[in-house]
Amino acid sequence: MARTYTLKRRAEQQAETRQRIVEAAVALHGEIGPAFTTFSLIAERAGVQRNTFYSHFPDERSLLLACSARSLERDPLPDAATWRDIGDRAERLTAGLSALYAWYGRNADLAGCVLRDAESHPLVREIVELRWGPFLAAYDEVLGGGFASAPRALLRLALGFFTWRSLVRDSALAPDEAVRTMVAALTATPRVIGPALIRPSTR
Repeated sequence: MARTYTLKRRAEQQAETRQRIVEAAVALHGEIGPAFTTFSLIAERAGVQRNTFYSHFPDERSLLLACSARSLERDPLPDAATWRDIGDRAERLTAGLSALYAWYGRNADLAGCVLRDAESHPLVREIVELRWGPFLAAYDEVLGGGFASAPRALLRLALGFFTWRSLVRDSALAPDEAVRTMVAALTATPRVIGPALIRPSTR
């Protein structure tokens, strides 16, 4: 019985140490970005030795996978399925962009650093595509159904973190104003179907 208890306690301590390392790494990723976060910085922040760190995360990829999973577990990206049954296009766009922009607001520091580093760090870019790619594809499909190439391109711009930051952080728009601005632009963009130029419907 004593041995079983000891093994259980050891496993709990290992899990706690791993979680502490992940939390330290996520915090540093939001402060300086994953590309500039070294294993030494993480070990120091987590209060562990380097050999302890490596026993949990032998390489950068395993660490980034754990960190990205933890951050999305803590605050998941919005689920596009919840907007699918909204028949009116403007309402659907408003619901989707409102949810996404609220997520950006809650995660601005971390998302900004990670997406900045993804531009120049191949492994960070790989993790971003793995974790965020399916969500962005779903947003594009649910919110952009029926759009031709020009409004579809505008939608992808509207979905971007840096668009949100430009509107809300740089231009000081309230989040709902930013959403209304993008929805107005998207619903005003003509759609081309075959040779005919038509105005967008609300369906």
